[in-house]
Amino acid sequence: MLSLVTAAEQQYRHESSVREREHAMLVAIRDRRAGLALIDQPVTVVAARPQRTPWARPIGLRLTADDPCPTACAIA
Repeated sequence: MLSLVTAAEQQYRHESSVREREHAMLVAIRDRRAGLALIDQPVTVVAARPQRTPWARPIGLRLTADDPCPTACAIA
């Protein structure tokens, strides 16, 4: 009778340890998937647009101090 009890205790300990290992493995898999899901989310980066000039400056244009309106070249 004592050997049956000892065998049952050993079987219970074995099954408990196997269950604990499987549970720990499933938890690790779930945590890894959750971590990968956070990493795989697309990150939207909005770059600042460069400041544009209101008109294109002609090549070789030199602004002089006596010219009251530098926009005259762009309009003409």
